[in-house]
Amino acid sequence: MNHEQKPRDIRERTFNFAIRIGKLCQILDEKPGVGRTLGQQLLCSGTFIGANLEEAQAGQSKADFIHKNAIILKEARETLYWLRLVAATNIISAEKLIEVFNLKQKN
Repeated sequence: MNHEQKPRDIRERTFNFAIRIGKLCQILDEKPGVGRTLGQQLLCSGTFIGANLEEAQAGQSKADFIHKNAIILKEARETLYWLRLVAATNIISAEKLIEVFNLKQKN
């Protein structure tokens, strides 16, 4: 893999992750109360990762690029928190989470 392919790969992966987050949030939006609220939080942080990765590619300086990537890391950690909370509260079944995120093990 050359240097040029690597950035495209991470941008593509974060874009696909945002799509999965969107699908999950559509399901959560159908849940009253807590489910809908968790979905809104998850949608913000989960889509922010890829959007800011794209923005970081046009950083005005090396320091700006580093700063934007630090923010991306914070948003990724926040997204993980919301995903863990969704899983722990059983608002959506574990099977549905696995399906949405395509986590089924391939034999």
